[in-house]
This record gives sequence, structure tokens and C-alpha cells, in this order.
Amino acid sequence: MKTLLAGLLLLSSLPVFAQQPPRHFENLIQLTKGGSNGESYWSPDSKRIIFQSTRDGRTCDQEYVMNADGSDQHMVSTGKGVTTCGYFTSDNKHIIYASTHEGGDACPLPPDRSKGYVWAIYPTFDIYLATDTGKIIKKLTDTTGYDAEGTVNFKTKKILYTSLASGDLEIWTMSEDGSGKKQVTNAEGYDGGAVFSRDGKKMVWRAYRPDTPDKIAKYRELLKENLTTPMKMEVHIADADGANAKQITNFGCASFAPTFTPDGKKILFASNKNKCDSSYFELFLMNLDGTGLEQVTDYGKFTSFPEFSPDGKHLIFASSYQSNGNYEFNIFRADWKP
Repeated sequence: MKTLLAGLLLLSSLPVFAQQPPRHFENLIQLTKGGSNGESYWSPDSKRIIFQSTRDGRTCDQEYVMNADGSDQHMVSTGKGVTTCGYFTSDNKHIIYASTHEGGDACPLPPDRSKGYVWAIYPTFDIYLATDTGKIIKKLTDTTGYDAEGTVNFKTKKILYTSLASGDLEIWTMSEDGSGKKQVTNAEGYDGGAVFSRDGKKMVWRAYRPDTPDKIAKYRELLKENLTTPMKMEVHIADADGANAKQITNFGCASFAPTFTPDGKKILFASNKNKCDSSYFELFLMNLDGTGLEQVTDYGKFTSFPEFSPDGKHLIFASSYQSNGNYEFNIFRADWKP
């Protein structure tokens, strides 16, 4: 959820990074210029990218598509409400994204910061299937409460998403047409941001597990107000059906946006483990069991939401590096060196 970008800071393709680049990166390119650009994900043919952005005078996110070189940036959502988590489907002709537009044309009210740093879990969020030009084909979810954070496995044609359908924020799966919905996590606390491995056999995600009576009570109280707190999240891994779930980080900070490397042997993710409770997120690489931790970036600001291209050649991510203000985040692309 890109609301994290702006909130944390409250506590034209151009080559960038004159400093020594990360050893896993080559030919780093900035794909967007200005505005607040967040989560970005590849098309199956590695030629296009869908991303969410606050721009064009709007005050909250809509979904945009661009070519892999940053050209032809154009909106593909309705322009109403707020959107999050756009993703291409396996046929390379359709997209899914979550939107509140049926709940109202305006941007929803921001969360109440008097309760601390919280995320709004808008109950009017539902997931929609649309053509890659923006025509909505079908509403894929229609339960009471939050449905969002959808990602697609291009091989199995399955969607992972977060839903409040059970009364808690759990991860579910469904087919690309919305059929066959199945809950795959079942532990109290927030589960979200899930992605499959390329072969569709495993999943990785972020989770918050309240582990004391006071924390459980606070979590439940916030959830009744469609809020949750994101600052103590760990990375979890499991089989694609949720079996053999295991927590693989234990930093006591905010670790999220995990994704499998193209060979499926490691996980790349973002964390503020170097400075907990801050906006200073970097990318880290680790083995599937959490060992072998390696810091990948060292840009000193916010860097997150990495995803590898289906052809395995490139990485995209969002970063505030070299931004001109606290609310500017851009999308970057790099050639990936394992």
C-alpha cells in the first residue's frame, strides 16, 4: 500500500546514481519524474509496467501503465476514489487493481493520525478486472470490508490478495476470473502484500502478529475502525496453499514488499531494520529460511516495492532517492546481476 510512502515521511528516463551503484545493479534508469509514484509491477512479456501514482492534480492514487523504458505513461483506472495494487493478468491483455470508486468519486478521508501511525483499511476497496486500456470487465470481490493487495502468478493464473471476509485481515487465493476463493492464512493479525514464487509452489508475505493481550486488544480496536498499524511487520513464507508457514525475519521493525528472485532461491524485500520506526527503508536479500542476509541498497531514504521482470533481466522499485521533496517518489529500473 503506497499510503506508507507519504505517511512515513510525516514522522523522463534519466540515468541516475553518480555514487557507487549496488553490486547487483547495472544501468539504473529513473522511469518517472516527479509526483508520488508507488508500487509497480511487470507485464508477463516484460515490456510494460503498471504502477500507482498521485499526479495530474489528484490528491490520491490512480493506476497507470507505461512502457518498460518509462514512455507512454497513461492512466488505466477510473480516476475516481483511490486505487492500489495494480497487476497484469497472465494473458498480457488485462489488469486487476483495487479501488474505492463504487464507494464515492472523491478520495476517501485520510486515517486519524491521533491514533498514531496507522493505515486506513477502507471498507469500500474491492478488486476489479479490467482491460489493459481501462475498461472494467468484472468486479472480482464483493464482500463486506477491505479487499485489496492482489498479485497474479502468470503460470498458475492464481491471484493472491488480502481480505477482511473472515473478520480478520487474511490472505486468500482466487482464479483470475474471481472464482474458487480460498482463505490460506488463519492467524490473528494483519497478513498482506503476498506474492507467489514463479513456479507457483510457494508464497511470501508481510505479517503483524500481536503477541500480548494488550497488543491483541489494540489490533482488534483499530480493525473495528478500519485501521491497522504497519510498523512492526515481519516476512513470512509458506507453500502456495498456506501450509508450512514460517516467519523468516525477526527484526522487530517494518519488513515488507518481499518478492522471490528469478531462480526462486532467495527473497528480496524492504526493511527499516537499520533504523526502526523511521522512513529509512533499504532493500535486503536473504535465503528462503532467512539466513544469509545481505543489504542491497544504501540510498539513505525510502526504497521499497521491488519486483523482477518475468524474463529475469530487470528489477523495478520505488524510491525517494534524489527527490525534490518529502512527497516525491519515483520508479526506477535496473539490470539485475545475481
